[in-house]
Amino acid sequence: MLRLALAFRYVLLLASVGAGLAALLLLWEGCAMLLRAISVLAAAGDEAATVIGLVMGAIDTFLFAMVLVIFAYAIAFGFVIVLSAEQRERLPRWMRISSISELKHTLVAVIVVYLVVDFATDVAQASASLTWDTLVRPISIVLIAGALWLLSLAQREQGAPIE
Repeated sequence: MLRLALAFRYVLLLASVGAGLAALLLLWEGCAMLLRAISVLAAAGDEAATVIGLVMGAIDTFLFAMVLVIFAYAIAFGFVIVLSAEQRERLPRWMRISSISELKHTLVAVIVVYLVVDFATDVAQASASLTWDTLVRPISIVLIAGALWLLSLAQREQGAPIE
């Protein structure tokens, strides 16, 4: 019975593979955006706002692909694939996830970075003047980052260091 229950963890491998495939799709899309930026620059040469918007969009897409790669590796090497202590030490630190809490903390930190870049992309692509409600997203980002920082402090006080 225990063997059957432990074998169920391989279902998580489907999530890991799915996240990896989604990351590949996003990397493809990011490269396509960069190629469009190069073609706009080569064709017109004076459409700086369009080129900046495409490059920022590509960076935004690449960052989200990185989030998915981190998620895929963390699930695979944290919860599905059992490694010896020596093999585990050879993994980069970001791939050594030991708990769901640590995985959530890492992902929220990366998502905060993604949201900052996404906001900067939106501001760079905005053709009209920005209104006061544009501040909702950066305020939300600051609140999420503050909550993440408070959670880190609380976990350190309990003796569970966050990487």
